[in-house]
Amino acid sequence: TDLRPLDILSEAMPAGGPAGGMRVFQVQGVRGFQLSHSRPRALGFPASRLFIHCDRFPEEFSIIVTLRPLRVPAKRNEYIFTLMVEESPSVLVGLRYAPDKLHFLFWSQERAGGWQTRVTFPNVSLSDNQWHTLVLAVSGQSFSLTVDCSVPKDVLVETPFPASLSVRRASFYLGNRRRRKGVFTGLLRQLVLLPGADATPRICHAVNFKVATLSVPTALQDVPAKAVSNEVLKYPYETNMKVTLGARPRCTKQEKAQFWFNTSRRGLYLCNGSTWLSMLEVQRRLDYVEEYQKLVTNSETMGIEVFTIPKLGLFAAMANRITPLGSAIYRWTDGKFVHYQNIPTYQAQSWKYFTIGKKIFLAVANFEQNERGQEFSVIYKWSRRKAKFITYQRITTHSARDWEAFVIEGEAFLAVVNHREGNNHNIDSVIYRWNPRTGLFETNQTIPTSGAYDWEFFTIGPYSFLAVANTFNGTSTKIYSHIYIWLSGSFQLFQSILTFGAADWEVFHIGDRVFLAVANSHSYDSGMPAPSNFYAINSSIYELNITAQMFVKFQDLLTYSALDWEFFSVGDDSFLVVANSFDGFTFSVNSIIYRWQGYEGFVAAHHLPTVGCRDWEAFHTAEGSYLFYSSAKEPLSKVLKLKTT
Repeated sequence: TDLRPLDILSEAMPAGGPAGGMRVFQVQGVRGFQLSHSRPRALGFPASRLFIHCDRFPEEFSIIVTLRPLRVPAKRNEYIFTLMVEESPSVLVGLRYAPDKLHFLFWSQERAGGWQTRVTFPNVSLSDNQWHTLVLAVSGQSFSLTVDCSVPKDVLVETPFPASLSVRRASFYLGNRRRRKGVFTGLLRQLVLLPGADATPRICHAVNFKVATLSVPTALQDVPAKAVSNEVLKYPYETNMKVTLGARPRCTKQEKAQFWFNTSRRGLYLCNGSTWLSMLEVQRRLDYVEEYQKLVTNSETMGIEVFTIPKLGLFAAMANRITPLGSAIYRWTDGKFVHYQNIPTYQAQSWKYFTIGKKIFLAVANFEQNERGQEFSVIYKWSRRKAKFITYQRITTHSARDWEAFVIEGEAFLAVVNHREGNNHNIDSVIYRWNPRTGLFETNQTIPTSGAYDWEFFTIGPYSFLAVANTFNGTSTKIYSHIYIWLSGSFQLFQSILTFGAADWEVFHIGDRVFLAVANSHSYDSGMPAPSNFYAINSSIYELNITAQMFVKFQDLLTYSALDWEFFSVGDDSFLVVANSFDGFTFSVNSIIYRWQGYEGFVAAHHLPTVGCRDWEAFHTAEGSYLFYSSAKEPLSKVLKLKTT
C-alpha cells in the first residue's frame, strides 16, 4: 500500500500560485484559502492526477482537514470537498458539515443502481472562530473522527465503504459539489488523503493540535516563498494592519490585532487584546547576572508572587514567616520595589494571584493558627476604591503550603495543598469551584496527598492536568507524586512518579516539546540506613511522550535540597533556575541557572550566591528582565537583573 499523503489542496492549486477562485487570508497567525462562490467548477481537478497507477479509491484511508469554518445557519450544509463523476450529479465521496454535525458521504456500487450512504458524527462544534484539525479514519464498516486530537468519535454502520470504488472520469472539487449551493465559506488550510492508514498518530504528536499538519500547500506555509529580484511576495495574503510607533501604547480589546514597533529595542509587537506579544526583534542573549536591589523584608520569606494589576503596574507579594508583622506587598515604582501594603498572615508559605472576570484576587496559604487557635487561609480581593487588598473569603486549611488557580471549560477553580494535620501528613488536599451565584469558592473535590508542598496546573491541547508534589508520608520522603487529568468533571489519576521530598513542579514548553521538572528536597527513610548526605540529591526533568501518553525522564541534575524551579527565556534562549537551599552543612549555597543546549539538555551557565533560597520569580519590565529570589533563612530578598548583549 502506498502511504504517501495525497495533498488534494495543493493539487487544486496551479503551479504559478493560487487559482482565481482562491484567496489567501491569515487569521490568528495561520494562513488558509478562502474559496470563491462564483466558479465552483474552477476549483476542481481530475482524480487521475492523484490516482496515477490505479483508478480505484483506497478501501482503507484517512482524510485530514485543517479548517476555520464560519458559523453555518440552521438547516444549511457546506461541502469541504466532493469527488464526482463528470456526467453524474451523485457524490462518490464527500465531506460536509452542518451546525454541530459532520457528514461523510460515499457511493456504493455493489448493488444495481447503487446508493449513497451518509455517516453522521453528531456534536461536532467547529464554528467557534478557531482553527480545527479533523482526522477521519475509514476501514470497512468502521468510521472514526478525531477533532483536535481529542477522544475519537467512533461510528459503526451497516454499509461498509466499498472495496472497489472506481474514480474513472471523476474529479475532486474543493468546497463544493459542482454547484453554488453549499459552497464552503470558511478558510481551508489542509486537505490530505492518506491511503491505507489511520493518520491520527502522525498528526497528534505536536502541542498545537488545532493546526497540526501532514501536508500544506507552499502558499500557506509559515514562511511565504519570495519571488526573485525585487518582486513582492509570491503569495500575497490580506490583513488589516496598523503599526504604532513611539512609547508603549495600551493593549486592550480595542487595539487587538494592531502592531507596535518599539524603536528602542527594534522590536515588532502584536496586541492580543491584553498584552503585547513579540513578533520580531533583535534577539538578546544572557551575558551575566548582576545584583539590582536588596529588599529588607518583614521576616524570612517563604515565597514570592509577582503580578500585574491593570493600569497600576507591577506588584510583588511576599509570604513572610513571622506572624506579628504579617506579610508585605510591594509595588514597582521608578524601577524598584517599594513597600505598598501589609496583610496579617500566620507563617505564610505562598501567595497566588488570579482574576475572575474583572475581579482581582490574592490568596495566601497560612501554615499556622491565628491568635484564637483558628486555622484558615484567606482570599483577598482588590478594592478599586481603597486601592488595596481586603479580606474576601476565609477557607479552613491544614498547614497550607500552596494555592493554584486555574480555569477549565470556563469555570474557575482554586486548589489548596494541605501539608499536615497535627502529626498526620496523609490527609486530603482540596479543589474548590467558584460559584458565580454566591460569589464564593465551594468544595468540588478532595484528593489524598502526603505532606504535599505544591500544585502545578497545565494544559496540553484540549486536556487539563494537575500535578501534586508529595513530600513526606510520615516515615519516608521516597514516595510517589501524582499527575491528575481532568475527565468527566473531576481529576483522575494519570501518572505516578517516584520523588524524594518533592517541593515543586514546574511545567514549561520549548518549541512543541512539553517538560515537567521536579525539585527534590531530601532523601529520608526511617526504615533505611541514612545516606551520606540527605540533601545532595538529583532533581529530575521529564518530557511528555505523546505516543506513550506519559512523562518519561529526560535529565537528572544534582541539586542541594532544591525547593523551587523557575523557567524563563531571554531572546531565543531558554533557562531553568533552581533554588538550592541547604547542602547538609550550610545554607549559603549557590543556586544555578541552567541554559537549554538542545540535545545536551540543560547545562549549568551561572552560579548565584544565595542563603536558604526558597523561591525564584522571573519578571520583565520595559527596562529589562529580572530574577527575584527569597530567603527562608534571613529577612532579605534580592532582585537580580539579567544583563544581555
